[in-house]
Amino acid sequence: MADPSTYRPAVGSIPESPGVYKFRDPNGRVIYVGKAKSLRQRLNSYFADVAGLHPRTRQMVTTASSVEWTVVGTEVEALQLEYNWIKEFDPRFNVRYRDDKSYPSLAVTLNEEYPRLQVMRGPKKKGVRYFGPYAHAWAIRETLDTLTRVFPARTCSTGVFKRAGQIGRPCLLGYIGKCAAPCVGRVSAEEHRRIVDDFCDFMAGRTESMIKRLEREMGEAAAAMEYERAARLRDDIGALKRAMEKQAVVLGDGTDADVVAFAQDDLEAAVQVFHVRGGRVRGQRGWIIDKVEEVTTGELVEQFLLQVYGGVDEQAGVGEAGEAVPREVLVPELPDDADVYVELLEELRGGRVSLRVPQRGDKRSLMETVERNAKEAFARHRVKRSSDLTARSLALSELQEALELPDAPLRIECIDISHVQGTNVVASMVVFEDGLAKKSDYRRFSVTEGTDDTAAMAEVVRRRFARHLKEEQDRRDEQGIAAEEGRPRRFAYPPNLLVVDGGAPQVAAAARSLEELGVVDVAVCGLAKRMEEVWLPGESDPVILPRTSEALYLLQRVRDEAHRFAITYHRQKRSTSMLVSLLDDVPGLGEARRKALMKQFGSLKRLRAATVEELMAVPGIGRRTAEAVQMAVAEPAPAPGGEQSAETTLAPQGPAEQGAPRPGSGDTAEVGRVAS
Repeated sequence: MADPSTYRPAVGSIPESPGVYKFRDPNGRVIYVGKAKSLRQRLNSYFADVAGLHPRTRQMVTTASSVEWTVVGTEVEALQLEYNWIKEFDPRFNVRYRDDKSYPSLAVTLNEEYPRLQVMRGPKKKGVRYFGPYAHAWAIRETLDTLTRVFPARTCSTGVFKRAGQIGRPCLLGYIGKCAAPCVGRVSAEEHRRIVDDFCDFMAGRTESMIKRLEREMGEAAAAMEYERAARLRDDIGALKRAMEKQAVVLGDGTDADVVAFAQDDLEAAVQVFHVRGGRVRGQRGWIIDKVEEVTTGELVEQFLLQVYGGVDEQAGVGEAGEAVPREVLVPELPDDADVYVELLEELRGGRVSLRVPQRGDKRSLMETVERNAKEAFARHRVKRSSDLTARSLALSELQEALELPDAPLRIECIDISHVQGTNVVASMVVFEDGLAKKSDYRRFSVTEGTDDTAAMAEVVRRRFARHLKEEQDRRDEQGIAAEEGRPRRFAYPPNLLVVDGGAPQVAAAARSLEELGVVDVAVCGLAKRMEEVWLPGESDPVILPRTSEALYLLQRVRDEAHRFAITYHRQKRSTSMLVSLLDDVPGLGEARRKALMKQFGSLKRLRAATVEELMAVPGIGRRTAEAVQMAVAEPAPAPGGEQSAETTLAPQGPAEQGAPRPGSGDTAEVGRVAS
């Protein structure tokens, strides 16, 4: 724990100008970014009596080892530089908006030739229009079920859409009139896009004009004695009105606004926002945020405007655009620099934006409703937090005591090896910080030298920490020239504890690699699967943790996550190897064309599903070669007597594969990068 006085800037050296400052830890990692009207006044507040600081602020200044600042001309420039740096460095101690649950949205894939209506979660994608978020996915499906009667747009997946086109027969929705069936050519791409555009107009709030148009068409059909068409239009109007009734009118003037409210204690705050479009509540969303220092409600509003509209929202993904800025943002309290934030919002929106506190009427009543939702969400979170924080703190302290570590292992890395009898050897590295998985730091290794567990473990540990030492040296060399900019490097930060999946041999191999590199400040342990024993380097007997121990539970979660990540990568690599071997003997298929096929289809499953025409679309592949490829990769018929096919026997049988998949593991989508 550092003493802030050791890196406090000299008296008078800090300018009084507006600017942005960064605190760095001993490894050079940016751990906090802030802005200030007066850098001198703001930074001096961090170097006051440590005992009088907010708990999170005290933890931040004692974790840091240096502070630096950049002077800018105006407060708007400081604001923009602050959120650019937050996106760039993802500082540990900055306020992070964590969804209190995952909210689904109704997405329209306008970037496709035949746009699709679907439920979508997670990061927002370019070329996709979103409506919501909704509280429940079933609410979106219910809305789609009602509206596809009027707007029969495509809702099926790409695979279903292509298959229907190949067989020339639409799915059930096409037969019952809830899809225009563009897959079989019942409507053209232009006609289908017009249907989708009408759907988007209705969802965007232009409902009255849509209903008036349908009523006019119904009257014209009745006058022309086209009674069946008039009856269909009548039913369509009824369906639209039923959909509108589910979205209660909260603002009679048809306002587009976001209404924001907070509930908080000394450590955290809950944020709730209602998205009102055309006077109706179109979506609701909530976050839980950590408070790094004592902040007023106005300062919480600042963070909300910066992160949600400025594009730093975690769900949108770092560097992606945040929520669309509405005409009006209603908040419980204005920030001190309200004009600066209004200027930023207007720049993001490209038009006028009103930021204000509602005082009376419907908008004040709606604000009170949002506040009640925020208090209920915060009450639920506090119950969960009390158990979760206690368990994580207990696990880290138990681990520190059992392994006799000098400090609690706030950063834990775990390495797992996966292979089948020494072939396709891969490794995974997962990272847990403060007892929680940090998936952005996960890494994958393709092992080139080691063919057994111990040799592979030694190679991976050596590669991981050699990269760390190199990047640490590069950082030291650069410090005398200029402050390090850009994203943090891949292996820049060492763990407090390195966990290996295995027993004494694997631990000894990892410790030997660290000793060869001269790394002495990283503790090593291994968790053996059979008896869940914890092995330490040089010890003849394992450490036995109680079965009910939170420390053992944490080690198991770390180990199992590393195992899942390694198995997923191993299956991908094995599938690629199998694909290469099947294509080796295809006449007329050289290395360049084989690589082109692998790049286009990526897996054996996708290649088997491809038609001859799709194979011919790959450069250099003619019809004869495409047909030969189809025959080569065709799934073999089941052997007589119920024996397994040749492909099935390639799957791991029993314990032959180190780290064989447990039931339910390995099917989760993975996160990470391939480490060279």
